[in-house]
Amino acid sequence: MPLKYLFNNKEYMRPIGMAHGVLFVLFIILALYFALKQKWDLKKIVIVLIFSILPCGTFYVDKKYLRNE
Repeated sequence: MPLKYLFNNKEYMRPIGMAHGVLFVLFIILALYFALKQKWDLKKIVIVLIFSILPCGTFYVDKKYLRNE
């Protein structure tokens, strides 16, 4: 977004957006994989997935819910 609005450069928007989308989908797949592998309860799975869409939400979930395992 800074490239588009601050520097008025739209050239990198498509590759950066694509990489961001691919990494997000990979994160969701890995979260579900570890949820099954570590036998998380439904509450923890939902919390991880909801906080994954919030900016910096994954850092909060990591500290609050995942560090004590």
